Amino acid sequence: MKPVIVVHGGAGRIFKEREEGSRAGVVRAALRGYGILKQGGSALDAVEEAVRSMEDDPHFNAGCGSVLNEKGEVEMDAIIMDGKTLDSGAVSAVKCIANPIKLARLVMEKTKHMLLTDRGAHLFAQAMGIPETPGEKLITERSRERWKKNLEPDSNPEEFQKDLGTVGAVAIDSEGNVACATSTGGLSNKLIGRVGDTACIGLSPEMAADTALDYMKTRVGGLGGVIVVNNSGEWAARFSTKQMSWATVKDDQLHYGIYAGERHTKSVDEALTFESEGF
Repeated sequence: MKPVIVVHGGAGRIFKEREEGSRAGVVRAALRGYGILKQGGSALDAVEEAVRSMEDDPHFNAGCGSVLNEKGEVEMDAIIMDGKTLDSGAVSAVKCIANPIKLARLVMEKTKHMLLTDRGAHLFAQAMGIPETPGEKLITERSRERWKKNLEPDSNPEEFQKDLGTVGAVAIDSEGNVACATSTGGLSNKLIGRVGDTACIGLSPEMAADTALDYMKTRVGGLGGVIVVNNSGEWAARFSTKQMSWATVKDDQLHYGIYAGERHTKSVDEALTFESEGF
């Protein structure tokens, strides 16, 4: 079985000045995950590494790029799932942790539970030896400015949600096992303790993705994005929003883009060279 990984950096609006950073971020995440797969690693390890890469990238609403809640704090959700066993682990409303996806995997592997939240997740992280990251280190200037703007009497918080999203990855490894992982900072100026759908379990890949997006639009009038990989290694990255940063690697070929119809292709060797030179 030839391994495949697909990642996305969130569906929505991506401001022009952030496009290159978003492209580079999803490419970097896809290459890191694919590197694990190429060495015979598991799909589970690959998606965790890919999402961890995006949590460490301030261009994305996850980890150190997360938006702030109503009190100006970072609260994050994450989930990981092993398609081989159907085991999953998730955390919600977690603070002061650089990589919630790592904690979610520990919930899956070290407890009998599927989801830990807030204080319970914090205590579990301490028990597992996860380093505590000061909350201020997870706050970017952009997130702080957005938070302040939303506090103004005439602000429209809904407008600021259009360029936010959840980062995610799906992969299939050489053994044919599938795994997925997602992580997010949620909604800007959300209520304390708000938990989104990221931490909740929820045809050809193209048809499956398009069907899901069509249903979302007709049923609730919503827009979004979907990444899919099936057990044959076929993949899709689809979105109904204006933009979504995405990247995939299959057969040592990297494909990536942001706009509908945009698809750049490079060999993995060429892409790794570009990454080492900072794109």
